[in-house]
Formats: sequence, structure tokens, C-alpha cells
Amino acid sequence: MSTVETVDEGAVHGFLHRPSSAPIASLALTHGAGSNCDTVLLRAVADGFAEAGVQVLRFDLAFRVRRASGPPHPSRAAEDRAGIAEVIAAVRKDDSVPGPVLLGGHSYGGRQASMLASENPGLVDGLVLLSYPLHPPKKPEKLRTEHLPDLNTPTVVVHGSKDEFATTEEMRAALDLIPAVTALVEFEGARHDLSVVKFPVVEQTVAAATELFTLGR
Repeated sequence: MSTVETVDEGAVHGFLHRPSSAPIASLALTHGAGSNCDTVLLRAVADGFAEAGVQVLRFDLAFRVRRASGPPHPSRAAEDRAGIAEVIAAVRKDDSVPGPVLLGGHSYGGRQASMLASENPGLVDGLVLLSYPLHPPKKPEKLRTEHLPDLNTPTVVVHGSKDEFATTEEMRAALDLIPAVTALVEFEGARHDLSVVKFPVVEQTVAAATELFTLGR
């Protein structure tokens, strides 16, 4: 059984999930624009990875640390990415955890994570993007794909077929732009929230990450 500890040190504000046995990898996991790191989805995914032997730090982005509610401002997105970089630096300082260092996020958090990884090759060993917001709802012409051709980090994308931020076809086309190896985990009927009650999101996300990142091997 994994344990959960509150973390509030420097730029790191969140919760640390420690596996019951020696960890095989680390995952830093963050949230979307309308929430914080204590969502049902993030708690469930963190628990699932911890049960698989991965130490997980789910953390708040810089905009959420500054204020408890409200969306991020586009002009300060770079500050969110800088905050993620500080979290990854803190994760890498923990010498007790061997293996790959992974970075994941839901929606906005996943987009900022992927942008940071494209800007800093080698920063992390893999990405886990939950409901990547490929474009604003009903605005497919405003694709958020500019950085994808520079993304050389292996990436797992978890997507719902009824997500208003991207169709499955749009998501597959976007993944084709990434030069690194990718895996798409799709749930028929799932929406942007990836309901863990209705769909086996946790199990299949952990399985896909274990396979793509060769965790525990």
C-alpha cells in the first residue's frame, strides 16, 4: 500500500505518493487550467503509478500557487513552465529513486509540460499527457502544435473520443508530428475529464507507460 505525504518546499506544493516497495521511477504530475493537483483524476493516476512502483509527486502549477482559483493568464505561461522545471530539478535531487524521471499533466498542465520538454531536450525521460488540449473547443483551426516537431521525448497521450479539445483523428495527426516514439491510449465515449469511474484510465495509462518507458526492466 502506497503512502501520501504533503509537500510544501520552495517551488514544490503538492503531494508525494511513495510506493510500498523500493521505487523504480519518478513521475511529476500536474493539473489543468481550472483545477489544482488534488483532482479525482490526478489522485487516481498517482495512486495507480505508485502501486506499480513509481514514486509520484503531484503538484500545483505556479499560477495556482499564486491564487486558489481562476485560470492561468497566457502572458504568464512561461512562469508555469519555469515552475515545472524547478519541480523536476527537485525530483532529480532525490537520489533514493533510480530509473526514469517522467513528467505528466492534465490538459493545460500537459501542454506546458510538453512545451517545456521540447525547449529542454533530455529534461525528462518521458511524458504522460492526459487530455492534451490540441485546440480550443469548436476552434479546430487554432491548433497548438507548433512545438511538437521539436519534441524528442517519448510520449504517452491519453484521450477521450468525445473530448471537445480534439478528435481522435486530429490527435493522431498531431502525434505524427512528434519525432520521438509515442503511444495513444483512447477511451471510446470519454470526455475531457477522463472519468476514472467510467473508464479504466488508470490501469491502461500505467500499462502504456510501463511498456513505452520500460519501467521496472
